[in-house]
Amino acid sequence: MMEIYSYARTYMAEHGNPNQWGPTNWPPETLIHNDIHDGNSYVCVNDDGKVVGTFFFRYGKDIEPTYCGITDGSWLDNSPYGVIHRIAGDGSEKGIGAFCINWAYEQCGHLRIDTHGDNIVMQNLVRKLGFVHCGTIYVEEDHYPRLAFEKK
Repeated sequence: MMEIYSYARTYMAEHGNPNQWGPTNWPPETLIHNDIHDGNSYVCVNDDGKVVGTFFFRYGKDIEPTYCGITDGSWLDNSPYGVIHRIAGDGSEKGIGAFCINWAYEQCGHLRIDTHGDNIVMQNLVRKLGFVHCGTIYVEEDHYPRLAFEKK
């Protein structure tokens, strides 16, 4: 999984988004171990059984503390929602991000996601998948605002 995240950091930097994960070498391995331990870490496996992608997914009421402080807008509603973070693919196949996001949405029917303002690739993907831009949130990892999206 850490190799997939390494590839994703390089990909993002090469596509105009060097600051989302690059400077902090995000995500740290300890966080990934915690995600696995807590049952919130998922992988995307291709038809040959190879792990080609990974992401964090969790569902519940008010499960993402950083989403409590949205500015420049508001969430669509306050019902329980799924949150997806740390989506990354290994670059071997197209459509990994869409597959992971669609899978998460199918689990709950109400999904929130955020991304860095420079992550045009992810912004285009979530808009293509029917997400609505709801406002801005801030994360603890850095000082860059994140664009917040929701689909219900």
